[in-house]
Parts: sequence; structure tokens; C-alpha cells
Amino acid sequence: MNSNLKKIVLAALMAAFACVATMSIRIPTPGTGGYIHPGDAVVILSGVILGPAWGLLAAGIGSAMADLMGGYFIYVPITFVIKGIVAFAAGTIYRRMGRTSRSRYIAVVLGGIADMMLVAGGYFLCECGLYGAAAAAASVPANIIQGIGGLVIGAILYPVLIAVPDIRKIAQEAKAQA
Repeated sequence: MNSNLKKIVLAALMAAFACVATMSIRIPTPGTGGYIHPGDAVVILSGVILGPAWGLLAAGIGSAMADLMGGYFIYVPITFVIKGIVAFAAGTIYRRMGRTSRSRYIAVVLGGIADMMLVAGGYFLCECGLYGAAAAAASVPANIIQGIGGLVIGAILYPVLIAVPDIRKIAQEAKAQA
């Protein structure tokens, strides 16, 4: 199987994994109508493994599909953009920093920190327009907790995934193209 086809297949798998991870474990957040989920780990890892552009597509599509299937229709485009930007940021950080195995791992953690800031800030801004600042502010703590979970799960899964030869090769090719 050629390299481009493997990357497309892996991007589709990461999108599906992002959707499943977002929908599988849902911890409702009181007063917001939203929920905390482990999907952000896949969003971060999509950028890290696939590179910024492919990661943006995989994370954005997978996360938006979870909103679509979960009945959060108004959030589909918002989620596509925010989660796509998170994956793009995580992939960019990884490409610029990841020279050694230690710096690559640190880059994954920094991608998780970017996730916390971009998700909490992005949804806050969008929800200000939808519900007002007070209601939007109510979702910030849950989004930060979700980001912490994504960072921890992503940091645990990264060494496992990068140990798979085909995934490591795709990640290295994406890094070389940066």
C-alpha cells in the first residue's frame, strides 16, 4: 500500500476514533447542556501523527460528526473549526519542536496545553454570541477539565501509537514535509 493511501486510511480511522472517543464516554456538565469526553486526546494525536493539515481534517470531521450524531447540530461547524485548529496547532508544535524523543513527548504535552486554551477560549467566544457571556463562562471550567483529560490520555497513548511502525512512519513523513 502506498504512503498516500496509508495516510488517507489513517486519517479516516483517526476521524472515526475521534467521533467514537467523543461519544463513548460522556460526563454531563451541570448547567451547560454539554459533556466532558476523552475525544480531545484523539484530536491532539491526529495533529501529531498526521501533521497539521491532515490532522485538522481528521480531528475536525470526527469531532463534528460526534456533534451531528449526538444532536448538537448548532455546534457542528463550531466544533469542526475549533477541533481542527487544535489538531493544526498540536501538529505544528510537534513538527517544530520534535527533534528528539523527549522533545517530541514534550511537544505532545504542549499540544494538550494548546488544546485547553483553544477549546476553552474558542467555545467561550462562540457561545458568547449564542447564549451571552455569563452562560458561555459557565462552560469554561468543563472545557478546561476536558482539555486536561485530553492531555493526560494523549500523553499516555502517544508512546503506544508511535511504537506502531506504520504510524511512526506516517508521523515521520508528516514531520519531514513540515
